[in-house]
Amino acid sequence: MAVDLEKLHLKAPWQDLTTGMMIHEGGTAKEFHTGEWTAVKPHVNESECRQCLLCVQVCPDSAIPYDGKERVAVDTEHCKGCGICAHICPFGAIEMEGF
Repeated sequence: MAVDLEKLHLKAPWQDLTTGMMIHEGGTAKEFHTGEWTAVKPHVNESECRQCLLCVQVCPDSAIPYDGKERVAVDTEHCKGCGICAHICPFGAIEMEGF
């Protein structure tokens, strides 16, 4: 079943949504701003961060990019606010805001 991705947006009527919100086309994750799903976001205290990169490795949404040298700003347009990065940080440099 093919889905017209142009029809999937926040104001789409229920008839245009996919059954069970299944993904019927690959490579489209960047097209959906899944960060809108939550108000909880990670905040990185840069003075506490030691660039250990554990947060980059455990982020299930690849919302914590790495530029080849260091961790860069969290991609809040795709972060779903799960808090795994804050939980794994051994330095307490990441806190979840918006609770």
